[in-house]
Amino acid sequence: MKKRWWKEAVVYQIYPISFKDSNGDGIGDLQGIISKLEYIRDLGVDVVWLCPIYQSPNHDNGYDISDYQAIMDQFGTMADFDLLLETAHALGLKIVMDLVVNHTSDEHPWFIEARSSVDSPKRDYYIWRKGKDGGLPNNWESYFSGSVWEYDEKTDEYYMHLYTKHQPDLNWENEEVVNQINDMVRWWLDKGIDGFRFDAIAHIVKAVGLPDAPDPEHLPYVRAYSLFSNLEKVHKLLRNLNEEVLDQYNIMTVGETSGLGPEQALDYIGDERNELNMVFQFEHMQMDAAAGGTGKWHLKPWTLLDLKNILSKWQTVLHGKGWNANYLCNHDQPRSVSRFGNDGKYRKESAKMLATLLLTLEGTPYIFQGEEIGMTNPKFELIEEYRDVETLNHYHESQKNGVPLEKIMESIWKKSRDNSRTPMQWDSAPHAGFTTGKPWIQVNSNYKEVNVQNDLQDQDSILHYYKKLIALRKHKDALIYGEYKLLLPLNPDLYVYIRTLEDEQVLIILNFFDETPTFTLPEDLKGRKPQLLLSNYEVEEEGIQSFEMRPYEARIYQLKSK
Repeated sequence: MKKRWWKEAVVYQIYPISFKDSNGDGIGDLQGIISKLEYIRDLGVDVVWLCPIYQSPNHDNGYDISDYQAIMDQFGTMADFDLLLETAHALGLKIVMDLVVNHTSDEHPWFIEARSSVDSPKRDYYIWRKGKDGGLPNNWESYFSGSVWEYDEKTDEYYMHLYTKHQPDLNWENEEVVNQINDMVRWWLDKGIDGFRFDAIAHIVKAVGLPDAPDPEHLPYVRAYSLFSNLEKVHKLLRNLNEEVLDQYNIMTVGETSGLGPEQALDYIGDERNELNMVFQFEHMQMDAAAGGTGKWHLKPWTLLDLKNILSKWQTVLHGKGWNANYLCNHDQPRSVSRFGNDGKYRKESAKMLATLLLTLEGTPYIFQGEEIGMTNPKFELIEEYRDVETLNHYHESQKNGVPLEKIMESIWKKSRDNSRTPMQWDSAPHAGFTTGKPWIQVNSNYKEVNVQNDLQDQDSILHYYKKLIALRKHKDALIYGEYKLLLPLNPDLYVYIRTLEDEQVLIILNFFDETPTFTLPEDLKGRKPQLLLSNYEVEEEGIQSFEMRPYEARIYQLKSK
């Protein structure tokens, strides 16, 4: 297996609007990030991934870009960014930018010019169609509900938007669009950034002719994943981007690619493909949402067997052929300790257990801001306290369809993207030390208990456990490059696996619940001598032939020949 710096790195994701406000306007900014770079460095991570900071009208929190080569006013200036980059590099941290090239803002100059006339030179930068049979051009549904088509009265045509109507999709069939994007990517890399996370990259190519999707239930709009996701030409375009630009720099790239399994992921990240270094997969994020018209909002209980099967499949199929990107939480997903752990009585124990999983799988681990202190979902009582466009659309559409209010709020408390977007909890001061003003979204009410200052002062904290885990991962090559093998696959309570590299073998034992199941060492490992490397409880003896596990217990052992 080829060694690469980005395989050995640990990534810390920052959602800038919620990270740290430096000027009291209630909005996180670049100077706020700069003030916390030493904290991030001391955590032991190597890379900082910044969610979009480009100029944007903010209809989707920066994922609607109106100027790719300018900084959003509320975040600061390009001089602030240059200082952030310089300071990060001086601390040994790399900076990865979040780049949205499936669509732009409807306030981008390209789109303003494109919609000015059907004869505009930039008309073909976007996807326009006449209506069909007195209706919409096709029956595709947007990710944020409703049709993907928005009518433009001035030119009597519709433009496509897979997300909000303020995010028109770019036409990647237009060679000039491709060249413009290549030039913009090169401009940022020449500034000295260290890579990109490509948002929604699987959707940049749409099916030829934009045909209707099958509509067996006669719904007004249907999801057409197979008609705008992971189509073959995406790979040609990514290889072109590498050949023209990316290969000239020593960077890391990760793509957001929904709707695929590990075999299909290898089309993007296979060692010989020359497309992306790794992709974010969504299978483990979707296992607790039932299929159907309500999608992710229709809840069902997840099971540990499902989680083990999904993660193990990705671990084994990609080994030696591609590279995983591992995460349990991000800006689009609920807090991991609220979703997969216990955010009440066993918050500390379960947060440490989940950290153990994240940092001991094969692949680059991504830690989302606040995950390292066990931040939880906020559970706001009123819909007026939420800000996320997807959440608000779901609320209003569900109300219109007669769904009881308590059911709507229950789904939002579990799945809203705002669950992970509340301000970072730095200390017990008002607004958790995030701002001296009024925060753009409320701070979680538990900030006096859950904050960085408390964790720094407590040697048994979640934060200190993360530091130990990250240091251990960097010290043990088996935790980076070792082959993964699942043990006890049918055990519904325990997640147990081994990482093996040559003669180095590391055993990971995780109890995912508040019960006390018994772990018994498999027969084929009983000839090995265990050495405890790390655990989230005090462990008095080294013997691991059989023992009762405590709620959400996690242990890491090195197994040595006797």
